[in-house]
This record gives sequence, C-alpha cells and structure tokens, in this order.
Amino acid sequence: MKHAVDANLARLLITCPDRPGIIAKVTTFLKDHGANITDLDQHSTDPENGTFFMRLEFQTPHLDMSNQNLEQAFATQVAEPFKMQWQIHYAAKLKKMAIFVSKYDHAFLEILWRQARNELPLIIPFIISNHPDLKKAAEHFGVPYHHIPVTQNTKKEAEAKMLALCENQVDGIILARYMQILSEDFVSRYPNKIINIHHSFLPAFVGANPYQQAYDKGVKLIGATAHYVTQDLDMGPIIAQDVIRVSHRHSADKLRELGQDVERTVLARAVRAHLEDRIIVDGTKTVVFEQH
Repeated sequence: MKHAVDANLARLLITCPDRPGIIAKVTTFLKDHGANITDLDQHSTDPENGTFFMRLEFQTPHLDMSNQNLEQAFATQVAEPFKMQWQIHYAAKLKKMAIFVSKYDHAFLEILWRQARNELPLIIPFIISNHPDLKKAAEHFGVPYHHIPVTQNTKKEAEAKMLALCENQVDGIILARYMQILSEDFVSRYPNKIINIHHSFLPAFVGANPYQQAYDKGVKLIGATAHYVTQDLDMGPIIAQDVIRVSHRHSADKLRELGQDVERTVLARAVRAHLEDRIIVDGTKTVVFEQH
C-alpha cells in the first residue's frame, strides 16, 4: 500500500524529568498557536522521579506563526521550564539515507522495493558497496551505485571516499548487510543515524556465520536485530527485533533462508520507525512509539 507524505504534518519528540503538567502545557501551547494535535503517545520510567518521553503529531496549516518562530516560542515557554530535550520534525522534509551493502541482496532489495512503493518515505541519494555485484539491481531502481573496494590496507582511504560522498548529502545511513566494520571516526559523524541489521537475535551468536552456530546448537528460535550503530560492535541501542520458530528438521541453509526473511522485515520496520520519528534514544536503550 502506498502512503502519501502529509506535507502539513509535524512531529514533536520530548524527553524530560517527569512531573505533573507536562502534557497539559505542551498541548495547550500548540492549541493556542493553531495546531491540531492528531496523535499523542507517552511513557514514563517511573511516576516518582522518572524520565518522561512523549511523541506528538500535529497539523501545521493554521499556525499563527512560522515554524521557526513556533520553535523559538516553544523553547522559551515550554522546553526550558520543564528541562526538556526536544526536536520538531516536519514530514514534508524527507530524510536522505544512503544504503551500504556488500553481496547479500535481500535486505538491500527490501528497502529499495518499499521506497519505490512509497512505503518508506525517504530519499536514497546513492548506494555504496565494497563489491560490484549489485550494481544492476541498483540501476533497475534508478539509484546511483558507488563501488568502493575495502581491504585491510585501503580501509582508511575507502572510508575517506565514503565520507566525501556522504558529507552534506545524507542525514543517515542504512547498513543492509554491509560486511565491513565502520571506524569510530565514521560512526561519530552520524550518532544514532546509522541503522544496522544484525543476522541474529542479539546478543546470541554474535560474530561470523550465525546460522551455522544456530544449527550446531540445535536452536528452536532464530531471529534478527536492527539497531543504531555505536563504537561498540553490535551493541548499539536496539530498535526492532523478531524471531521465527525452527526445528531439528531445518538445515543450516534453510535456517539462513528463513533468517533472511526476518532480517528483511525487521530492517524495514526499524527504518520506517526512524523515518517517522518514532524513536527516542535513552542511553543504551530506545523508546519506540509503535504505530497504532
């Protein structure tokens, strides 16, 4: 199903110490300036001295001031008194996210297919790969493809080329089974803006060949994990996870096939949550406001 972008939609994300009156203050402020609130979700870690999280959607066509002036007024009248960390995002401004991929095409094609169907509201300026194998697939979707080989001796130069392409061109990056470890310097340029799909239900079976590990252990569940990339390998805040039941009858190849199905859907779910501003990072964890 295709989803048109609502050019009048804005999203407000808030993190602050919990106390009475937060929702009333925010909603009254928006109402008084002509906003129509269409969705609101909140969570508190503890009613006494907890942390409060909120995601709110509102319509902007009848605002009595510009977006910039609204943000300035919100900062002084609401955010500062309540010690808020906050952001306002506008749906009309689509996020630009590059795709990094190696040879596995399942997650890569899932993102391209959903974006082509307008199921993922984003702009994909280009694809970067350390292999040439998926160039034709990228051309089919009309997305520029940059082959940047990476070896142990050329890793630094390769990352410099990737950063040069990304600078001022992308808001974030989707790692659709990109089988290279990004340096700490690279990751630091895009905090909580690089989404990776990990081929296991973290933290189980971290490392190489997880499906063979799963087969050797005789597992009854396999899964996938999408998370933000941090400097600690495969330890970033988790956005989405899922599992599928398997049995002793499944070979390692069948586990891989089933696992890749889960990887596709989990990555797409995580990317969509990121694009729709449904995620608030809280230290090593995330608060994800699911679509109702």
